[in-house]
Amino acid sequence: MVTVFSKNNCMQCKMVKKWLSDKEIQFQEINLDEQPEYVEKVKEMGFMAAPIIAKDDLSFSGFRPAELAKLAS
Repeated sequence: MVTVFSKNNCMQCKMVKKWLSDKEIQFQEINLDEQPEYVEKVKEMGFMAAPIIAKDDLSFSGFRPAELAKLAS
């Protein structure tokens, strides 16, 4: 399962979620503004800015279509 850590009013977050939806890739969203208990986990993963996309051993930040495409397999 793909996890998207997002924030409110985040254009890249919206672009990532739209891209995944368009490709019919299921994901769960964790909104860091509404669920701040996940902020520390994201920092431990080495990220400071949303969106953070994670699946298994793959994780990256930002809207990166080439990386998102890897999630489809």
